[in-house]
Amino acid sequence: MISHSLYLHIPFCRHRCGYCDFNTYAGLDSLVPQYVRALCAEMVYLRNRLEHALPVHTVFLGGGTPSLLPIAELENILGTLMVCFNLHPQAEVSLEANPGTVSLEYLRSLHALGINRLSLGMQTASPEELRLLEREHDFQAVIEAVSWSRRAGFDNLNLDLIFGLPYQALSSWQRSLELAIGLCPEHLSLYSLTLEHGTPLGRWAERGLICEPDSDNAAEMYEWSMERLEHSGFKQYEISNWAVRRDGLLAQPALPGIGSRGAWLRRRDTHSECAGTRCLYPAPAKLWHPGPFLSSNSSNSIDPAHRPTG
Repeated sequence: MISHSLYLHIPFCRHRCGYCDFNTYAGLDSLVPQYVRALCAEMVYLRNRLEHALPVHTVFLGGGTPSLLPIAELENILGTLMVCFNLHPQAEVSLEANPGTVSLEYLRSLHALGINRLSLGMQTASPEELRLLEREHDFQAVIEAVSWSRRAGFDNLNLDLIFGLPYQALSSWQRSLELAIGLCPEHLSLYSLTLEHGTPLGRWAERGLICEPDSDNAAEMYEWSMERLEHSGFKQYEISNWAVRRDGLLAQPALPGIGSRGAWLRRRDTHSECAGTRCLYPAPAKLWHPGPFLSSNSSNSIDPAHRPTG
């Protein structure tokens, strides 16, 4: 039987970072209840279309900043998911969180809901680099979030880091990665910065206000990271992902791009239309799906008059 993985997109952010070109929105907290209702309605609609509940072994709540959602809204989402899908008893349920948006009490509540893996957006330990990226936390907030996560019962933790920043020295990146390793995560994701057109950092680079990332410098950082992480007991299984071994197994999530580990059910925060027909797949899907897709910003409640297809 095929093992399915479910991605749920939470598009809300407190602040949109200067490098971000994802489908995210700041200042729309008032829409959270409406969005959660639409998301749950879509899961119910999908379940009603299927003869049997799909078996799901992996759930990932990404964003955006899912850790901004109140526990009650996350409980609604996960409760609906449990009703609509056949969630494996040992399923991995991950949630993305930004340091500074969580507390020990909040993390304990997450764990009690059944979320068993956290992905924290550390990005860098450098105050100057965090300001350049327009991140709202500092490294102390990362330390606190990791400590609280462990106390809350999480034994599967990922840290996201970004390298190849404008003006970033190799020594600065080395320090950030060493500090990340020192926090003993089970998983590390390292991403080379790309300045996307239309983002604040992209516009600054186009205007000559900041320098473009140095590709040679980024390559040196990446090569050093591969060697350093191997020496630290991490196994690289994807271009940007490393996991440590636990009980002889890799702490490797079943995420998109890991080949045949599972069929991935995609969900974003907007719908789309194709030839006038509502679709489950969003406009950003044109980046990975042959399309065609046209953008639609309305939620159009999932009802018989607006049945999605695809």
